[in-house]
Amino acid sequence: MSTSSATAHNPLLQFERLPDFPALRAEHIRPAVEQVLAENRAALDRILADEQNQTAPDWHSLMDALDDLDDRLTKVWSTASHLNSVANTPDIRDAYNACQPLITEYYTALGQNEQLFACVEALSARADELGLDGSQRKILADTLLDFRLAGVNLPAQEKLRFTDIQTRLGNLANVFSNNVLDATRAWTRHLTDDTLLGGIPEMSVQAAATAAASKGLEGYLLTLDFPCYYAVMTYADNEGLREEMHRAFATRASDQAVGAEPGKWDNYDIIRDILQLRQEMATLLGYDNYAALSVARKMAKSVDQVNAFLDDLTQYSRPAAQREFQELCDFARTEHGVEQLNAWDVGYYSEKLRKQNYDISQEELRAWFPLDKVREGLFAIVETLYGVQVEPDTSAGVWDPSVSFYNIRRDGDIVARFYFDLFTREGKRGGAWMADCRSRRLITADGIAVQQQIPVAYLVCNFAPPADADTPALLTHNDVTTLFHEFGHGLHHMLTRENYLRCSGISGVAWDAVELPSQLMENWCWDPESIGLISAHYQTGEALPQALLDKMLAAKNFQSGMHSVRQLEFALFDFALHQTPVDMSHDFVAEVLTMARSKTAVYPVPCYNRFQNSFSHIFAGGYSAGYYSYKWAEVLSADVFSRFEETGVLNPITGKAFLDKILSKGGGADALSLFTDFMGREPDLAALLKQEGLQIQ
Repeated sequence: MSTSSATAHNPLLQFERLPDFPALRAEHIRPAVEQVLAENRAALDRILADEQNQTAPDWHSLMDALDDLDDRLTKVWSTASHLNSVANTPDIRDAYNACQPLITEYYTALGQNEQLFACVEALSARADELGLDGSQRKILADTLLDFRLAGVNLPAQEKLRFTDIQTRLGNLANVFSNNVLDATRAWTRHLTDDTLLGGIPEMSVQAAATAAASKGLEGYLLTLDFPCYYAVMTYADNEGLREEMHRAFATRASDQAVGAEPGKWDNYDIIRDILQLRQEMATLLGYDNYAALSVARKMAKSVDQVNAFLDDLTQYSRPAAQREFQELCDFARTEHGVEQLNAWDVGYYSEKLRKQNYDISQEELRAWFPLDKVREGLFAIVETLYGVQVEPDTSAGVWDPSVSFYNIRRDGDIVARFYFDLFTREGKRGGAWMADCRSRRLITADGIAVQQQIPVAYLVCNFAPPADADTPALLTHNDVTTLFHEFGHGLHHMLTRENYLRCSGISGVAWDAVELPSQLMENWCWDPESIGLISAHYQTGEALPQALLDKMLAAKNFQSGMHSVRQLEFALFDFALHQTPVDMSHDFVAEVLTMARSKTAVYPVPCYNRFQNSFSHIFAGGYSAGYYSYKWAEVLSADVFSRFEETGVLNPITGKAFLDKILSKGGGADALSLFTDFMGREPDLAALLKQEGLQIQ
């Protein structure tokens, strides 16, 4: 490929090295994207003009060449996307927003290229002749499906409309996400004394003081960043403060928002436009609705199967949730004189009930889970199970001083690398996630392997940073499970042994199976032997006392029914919404949400609640008509962990079997066949019900 003179001066175009984050600026993004897109289009023309690809394509001449293009563009765009998420500034956002339509246009045109589709079909027809392996055959099948779902067979005018829809959806998702981020940032509550902060843990109070000081303010500053929001909703004795923060959080990016500019970032019309466009896309491709289009790429076989799965799980979960909520109401009435629980009371009294029943709280566990110890234990567990070694590496440039970098070695060789960005800060979107920086692939020249590209992951959380210079970052046990969850995603990406870009790591993995490794990792947070590795008092180094461990384990399934129906509410809302005809004459979105709550919720929410307006998973993420994947994968992960329980949860033999049969396979085979190869049978819902303490009715 040709290289412009600007290449040497643009950090985004240094493909043979890790991103040079300290040197990256917003002005680098668009030139890099435009250059790679232009080079890719020229290279694609050469691929299609190659006489071999026109007559008898082979893997190297076609798929390896396409992977070269995809790898270069992904290296540029994943870096820009990552910066937009973790170091968001107006300049970076503007550059990212300007490039999003260019990326969408490129991939849509690629997916609708009939000549390229014909080449892939011809290669697929030669699979036996060329002796292609299972991973290659699955890649070809997946790629042909992707072509069809990109509208390759549509008439010319419908292709143009499909392209318009894709571009518009990309833009709308971007605006939705930015609105949530801006609305979250916009609300603060400044307190000049600590009168209203009674009950809130000292660490959280200190964090609020630090937040105020960073803005040049006296006193305390409360924000909607999750660590602060969670602390207030769980521990604040002042009901008025809880209600105020609940309203602010539940109305973000809506017409009900509170603050200086209510409604400025309202996502209501954006949601309706997104749904209308998705419905039109599904219709163009011949599907009844967007849910059916979504399932076409997933482990679930049909919309009906997903609907039945959600209904079955709701039948098991809701009775338990109703019993748990009644217990909570009785407790609040008899112990605290509260006759009616509001939405902003549930977390507060639940924590008090947990404390009464089990004499334990998330907050008091913090002292036993300093981040350094948790990280050390996490690495030890991974090293034991999968025969690798994790080591810090200070050679990589990072986007914030709090970010750390690590290598994963096997037999002395580096097999993967990852960034850890664990603390909340301004300009970083909320939540926790894993994203790929580099993907494993075997780079070839003239059909001969010349280089093994090592996978690199971004692992991102939003934990409360250290309260002061003398105190380390202390995690709740919920934080610990979040860290393990994201590291499970990272392992899926990093420990792959697949050599083709399109099935390496999580690429090519059905979306409703992609949560299996992440949810599986959470189980080690509840295993007594593993807890011994990840916990120690931050001041004394003392091991977690047996009495405290026993209480923690006894409380594991506290309100598990309520937690389950909360996730089922999200899943039912999402999946039903994408089966519902769009009707702009009324608020059909709210009606679907009300329906989902009628089946799952055990207490009412205030009429001002606009949860849907900040539901980024389905309107700005990859979970549209797919949020059920979390519960679907919980079944898989609970079932898989039952085998670890039978043989020993730190048994390296079982770990190796899981690595060999599932974790390292990536998208090289369909998810169900990988599961049955490991378990010897298909998934069984009973393992999840047992794990969550839900009785089979």
